[in-house]
Amino acid sequence: MTRAELLQLLVGQAHANGFPFKKWYVAKLGLPWTDGQAAIETLAKEKRYYALLFSHEFASHFWKAGETMTFEVPTQTFKRKMPDGSVATVTRKAYTRRSAREDAWRYHLRELAMAEEPLRYMRRYLRVEEDLTEPED
Repeated sequence: MTRAELLQLLVGQAHANGFPFKKWYVAKLGLPWTDGQAAIETLAKEKRYYALLFSHEFASHFWKAGETMTFEVPTQTFKRKMPDGSVATVTRKAYTRRSAREDAWRYHLRELAMAEEPLRYMRRYLRVEEDLTEPED
């Protein structure tokens, strides 16, 4: 699957949830609108898709409010003062958490920012079996 095809699916899912792609494209990128396919191709070039992926408006429509999400809470280690006055190191194991939150998109934006390849992170939330590949020249 090419980058443009993946972006087409991402925009399509967000648009199905109410994302105004044309309005966002003209307002945020400041480019003239010709058609949807040309806009997707423009985003795919020169990594302009980062503006879309990290847009709060896009994220809030892509991940619907109240939708159940599953995520892993990492292992935590911290120091705690005990009742006898000593200081002990507490280690909590990692665990899986499920939540239906109104601001699930904020969690996903944080995870997306930490991801090495943001498009691969986004692809996990689409029903796509193919791997992301670069278009052949």
